Formats: sequence, structure tokens, C-alpha cells
Amino acid sequence: MSSIYFNDEHEAFRQMVRKFVETEINPYVEEWEAAGLFPAHDLFKKMGNLGLLGLTYPEEFGGGGVDYWYQTVLMEEIGRADAAGPPLGIAVQTDMATPALAENGSDALKREYLTPAIAGDLVASIAISEPGAGSDVAAIKTWARRDGDDYLINGSKMWITNGTQADFLCLLARTSDERGFRGMSLFVVPTDRPGFDVSKKLDKLGHRSSDTAILTFDDVRVPEANRIGPEGMGFILQMRQFQRERLAGTLMGISGMERAIRRTIAYCRERETFGQPLIDNQYIHFRIAELLTEVEALRQLAYHCVRLYIAGEDVTKEVSMAKLKGGRLSREVADTCLQFHGGMGYVEEYPMARYFRDSRLMSIGGGADEIMLGIIAKYEDILPRRKKSS
Repeated sequence: MSSIYFNDEHEAFRQMVRKFVETEINPYVEEWEAAGLFPAHDLFKKMGNLGLLGLTYPEEFGGGGVDYWYQTVLMEEIGRADAAGPPLGIAVQTDMATPALAENGSDALKREYLTPAIAGDLVASIAISEPGAGSDVAAIKTWARRDGDDYLINGSKMWITNGTQADFLCLLARTSDERGFRGMSLFVVPTDRPGFDVSKKLDKLGHRSSDTAILTFDDVRVPEANRIGPEGMGFILQMRQFQRERLAGTLMGISGMERAIRRTIAYCRERETFGQPLIDNQYIHFRIAELLTEVEALRQLAYHCVRLYIAGEDVTKEVSMAKLKGGRLSREVADTCLQFHGGMGYVEEYPMARYFRDSRLMSIGGGADEIMLGIIAKYEDILPRRKKSS
């Protein structure tokens, strides 16, 4: 890895994370895939003990206080795992459910929830999407109505990663009748409150070792102190969080693509047809070279996003571009690598079939491709202009 981005300390950290993945995740992937979830409390506690769950967060709350290049290394290395389910659950803990709390929560709220999340004592989840509001966040219908010094939450959330195991949620809900995004607020919602229920664990095409749930809320009471930031600012705070989430997903996806390609190279060297290794076929080694070039180009775009993010710049356009390209490229890589494996790529006992299933989520989760295209078009000012009424 280029020293332009990573110093010796980063690389030592990389080796530590890689060893963790090889000893604490990969040996158990088959078991977790069959079970339909990984043991988040157990795995996160091990990670918390190593200081892996709050690298960029303030030291006063148990974080590492280091820059996002360390988080980049973490995302890259967990993205190399033998299944995408556990890395997704980890990224929810580090880059989806806790950033808004770390940046905008009160000190008391951070001590109660962020500190134990960083330590691995509490599992966190992000609760934004709903049955009728996925990528269209402004369409959410879950309500948080004031009741004295509390809020009463009613509604449902869908596609919630870590949902069956979470100790608390970072939840977006409506707090006023104002249309669109202006009437929303963010809350920390403990899952031990009366009225909270995991109504269903979803059976998914991929990421099978990551539990995904439908959650329901029936007069779930949370104190006003559990609100993150000002009332009515939840959508804005969530949009900021989305950039970190999408960047983390892209970094993990790049590692997954590269690993799939390297496995395909190894297979094509070993597999012979018509008296010669598959890799000797010009189309195959040219196509692999092309994919490696595409992956490297995406990696450099992602690193550019990291630089901008660390500098405090608005990375929305660039991250949207990276996620869009990542989702589409992962599908191309998965399809090509499976094809070059032939029948072996189609059986579940070989890892390529799992990668083919797991990689498909990148173009859907955290904002679909079409949402990314809309964001890019908006930032480039190429959206259709509305005609003024006469």
C-alpha cells in the first residue's frame, strides 16, 4: 500500500486488523451464515477491547482520537472478510449508528450510549428506513410526539441492520406536521423500553450472517434528553451521517472486489481447459486486467473523498460518485468472476456464489444508484429546470 496515504503506524494497525479478521471472523463465517446472524455482542466486545470501534471519536468518551485514515484501514481490512454480513454490522456500529451521536449528542447522552458502544458493551443500530420510505428519507412516517418532558414514538422501521441484537437505535422520526424533511428529529432509543418490538427478522438474498429486521414502536417513551441536536434538525444531521456511511461502504466494497478478482486469478491459474490454464486465454487475462484498473481508479476516488472528509469539506458529490461507481463495479466484478469460475462459481460450497449474492446490496443500501445519480445531477446543476407559472 502506498506510503503517500499510510505511514508505518497505519500499516502496523492494518496488520493487527487483518489478523483479527483472520482469527475472529473468518473461521466462524460458515456457522454464522447458517445461523442467519453473527454474535454482535461477543464480536464487538473483542473489537472494543482492541480499540477498534471508536477510532475517530474523542478520547474522553473512550475513542481513539485518530484521523479517518485509520478508519479507512479498518474498513478496508474488514471488507476482506469471507462474508459481507459481519463487516456490515461492524460498519453500522462505527460509521452509521454513532457518528451523529458523537458529533451532535449532549455529553450526558454520549457518556450513556457512545462510550459503551465504543467499548463494545452496547450494540447500536441505525433506524431510518421504513416500509414506505427507503431511499426517500423525507417520506418517513414514524412519529415522536411530545408528552411532557418525554416523546412517545409510534411507527415502524424496516431493513434495520443489527436490528434483532441492538441495545439502542439512532432513530429518525417526525416531530412536527411540517412537510418534507423540516419536521424531523434524531433520537437515541433504547430497545428495552415498553412498546418496542422486533416484529420480523428478514430472510435476505445476501449478507445472510447480518441480522436485518422490521421494528415496531407503540408509544415507546424516551426522554427529551435522548434527542440528538435541536428539534427539527434530524434530517440535516442524518444527511451528514450518510456521507460517512456511504464512504465506509465504498471502502469495504473495494476490498471485496479486489479479493474476488485475486481469487479468480488463482483459480484460472490452476484450472486447465484444452491443455492450458484458463489464465492463458487472452480474453480472460485482459478482462481481469481491466477490472483491476477499474478497482484501482475507484480506490483513488475513495481516497480523494477521505482527504476531503478529513479537511472538513462537503464530500456529498464525490462520495455519491464513489458509491455509484462502487455499486455498479461490484456487480460487474461479481458477474465476471463467477463466469470465469464456471460451474464452481455457481455452487454454494465455493466462496464466489456468496460474493455474487453479497455484492448486490451496494447498489441498494445506504441510498440506491438512482438516488446517487440525482445527488450528482443536483450538485452539477443539470437537473431539469421547472418552468415558472405565468
